[in-house]
Amino acid sequence: MDFRKLNSWTVKYHFPMPFINQLLDILAGKGWYFFLDGYSGYNHISILPKDKEKTTFTCLYDSFTFQRMPFGLCNASATFQRCMLSIFADMVEDSGSVHG
Repeated sequence: MDFRKLNSWTVKYHFPMPFINQLLDILAGKGWYFFLDGYSGYNHISILPKDKEKTTFTCLYDSFTFQRMPFGLCNASATFQRCMLSIFADMVEDSGSVHG
């Protein structure tokens, strides 16, 4: 799916993404680590009903709209990172970092 035209019209959502060196500094000296594979993570984030029509695409026989956030939208990574920080906020505050 080519979202370049939609992305050019989208207001960019800037959300701070951690740098690798910051993550390493945070993790240095910790007694434990855990990793969570966000399998299909983007596909678990719903698109607002008013925005679904913006993702419409046409195939040979019909038109479809995405119900969940697809890869390729310019704000997808920032949205995913914001969701992960929201979910794990209590843990991050005391002990570490979340990187989506």
